[in-house]
Amino acid sequence: MKISTKILILFLTLNFLSCKGISQEKETEKTRTEIHFSDTEKSSIPKPIGIINDYGQIFTELQRTELSKILYDYDIETSRQIVVVTVDSIKPYNDIQKFATDLGQTWGVGTAEKNNGLTIVVCKPCRQIGIATGTGTELILTSEICKKIIEEKIIPDFKNGEFYNGIKIGVIELIEKWK
Repeated sequence: MKISTKILILFLTLNFLSCKGISQEKETEKTRTEIHFSDTEKSSIPKPIGIINDYGQIFTELQRTELSKILYDYDIETSRQIVVVTVDSIKPYNDIQKFATDLGQTWGVGTAEKNNGLTIVVCKPCRQIGIATGTGTELILTSEICKKIIEEKIIPDFKNGEFYNGIKIGVIELIEKWK
């Protein structure tokens, strides 16, 4: 198969999968009527643009593509969804964990039936990272496991300015622990 044909197939697959995420978000919003945020908090949650939401612009295009492939392949294989978000600020929030949790709930990360999403939020200027899990996910990926992965796998690379490598290693470790 020619390389251009492979690239076209990959592009169409990624395009199809990004549409899946949008329709899933709308379905989830219908079933989540009990979420209560203040208007200020709700307005600070950005709109999703895909499985990688690099609002903080810390990844190159190649890095976004590589990480997207890892996350999309995992989603297709397991129906578990991991979303990575980079931001320049978490205001009006003070706690990145609360921000990550509210963002994951607002976006409907994971499937509504299984609540099996995981949201990773990085705020480079704030020097903070948070991992929020859906209720179905936290049965396996506990707060302790997520904290350990942040401290032992992600932060060492962050300290060296290697944000992409830290996130990639962290994602791979989370996938391994989620089996």
